[in-house]
Amino acid sequence: MPHVIIKLQAGRSEQQKVKIAAAVTTAIMATAGCDEAAVSVGIEDVAAADWAEAVYRPDIAGKAGTLFKKPGYDPL
Repeated sequence: MPHVIIKLQAGRSEQQKVKIAAAVTTAIMATAGCDEAAVSVGIEDVAAADWAEAVYRPDIAGKAGTLFKKPGYDPL
């Protein structure tokens, strides 16, 4: 039962978030071989000024060994 948490810089519309969640759900179903009912997707808005401390440091730099897609930037 995959649960995906997406952290985005604040500013996306609800419609954009719905489309993102649908695309992620489709990708998870296709690659993990699960039904739509098994997938949940959460989207958290993060202010641009808070990104480095709230997301990059703990979730990207702090968990680098779990990343299968690394970002091409380093705000630290």
